[in-house]
Amino acid sequence: MPPRLVQIRPKKLAPELRKPRPAYRLERNPVRRLALRLWGDAHALRVSIQLAFVALCVWIGIEFHAFVQWGLSGGAYPGRPPGVEGFLPISALIGFKHWLVTGAINRVHPAAMVILLAIVLMSLAVKKAFCSFLCPVGTLSEYLWRLGRLVYRKNLLLPRWLDYPLRALKYLLLLFFLWAVLKMDPPTLDAFVNSPYNKVADIKMYLFFAELSGLALKVLVVLAVLSLFVKNVWCRFLCPYGALLGMVGWLSPLKVTRSKDTCIDCELCTRACPSDIRVHTAGRVWSDECTSCLECVAACPVKDTLEVRARGKAVSARMIAAIVVGIFLGVTGLAMLTGHWQNRIAPDEYLLRFTRLDSPMYQHARGHVPAYGPED
Repeated sequence: MPPRLVQIRPKKLAPELRKPRPAYRLERNPVRRLALRLWGDAHALRVSIQLAFVALCVWIGIEFHAFVQWGLSGGAYPGRPPGVEGFLPISALIGFKHWLVTGAINRVHPAAMVILLAIVLMSLAVKKAFCSFLCPVGTLSEYLWRLGRLVYRKNLLLPRWLDYPLRALKYLLLLFFLWAVLKMDPPTLDAFVNSPYNKVADIKMYLFFAELSGLALKVLVVLAVLSLFVKNVWCRFLCPYGALLGMVGWLSPLKVTRSKDTCIDCELCTRACPSDIRVHTAGRVWSDECTSCLECVAACPVKDTLEVRARGKAVSARMIAAIVVGIFLGVTGLAMLTGHWQNRIAPDEYLLRFTRLDSPMYQHARGHVPAYGPED
């Protein structure tokens, strides 16, 4: 069993040691109060970025829904949002290797590879910040366990003998996908990238969720219910993307760092951590589960004791947020400017493929793409 956290009230601190009271609490003007809160409150800043990205994903979903309806019923072409490719991780991994091997960015799902590249670069800079700032699944997971804590007053803390094996599952899934992609030679990569299946992978994904089978619905319901009681079930135990970003994040120079000289051992940082990392015992948080969410930093009552640091220099929450948003917008914006964002599949070709979605050519059984000819 993990050591039980003993609730210790912070010692009475001298005024010069305690963090200053947030300025927004004294502001009565609502607009200025909001601005000051976003400037000085790490949690509020992260939530605002989360909600903005969720709104972007909803907008992309509405646009893609219109695209699929056009393909199924005809009418005026509404366009296709490339951002939907962010939900095609396997195509992104294969496209990334295809780029490394051939030197060319594929024209079927270029945005998938671009988004993957942006996320990896983000993790090199600020660990798994994508998971806590931008990922819509991570946002949903977080608000499910927060809802569970609100209703049931607490979340379950799994014992280590169960927590560690469960956390290993996502690495096993990642190794499986990496093994499947790494063993692909250049001809196999070309065959997959240009296959009829890959060209409609985004449409098949949409139809999977739009026409959920009974089994798939039950799995989603079970994950949602578990997420009410255990923090971030999907993210911590099953997400292979999270495993990849956790490994890359070890190389990040920015890590939560605790000053042992001024720490009062109140354990508030550990209580605040969504990943159940024992921050109060660490000098520097190396854990692959750390998402740079800054909840522990915000919870620490002592000035200059728990901070994100690189080479001894503290980095503010505003800077972390700027790095996360800047890398994502910079990489995707560069792809748009250089013509590597939109795919090269014409509307007429899409219309033809919509009529063939149920044929064996558009299936992907057990990791094998059916053979196809130049006219397919």
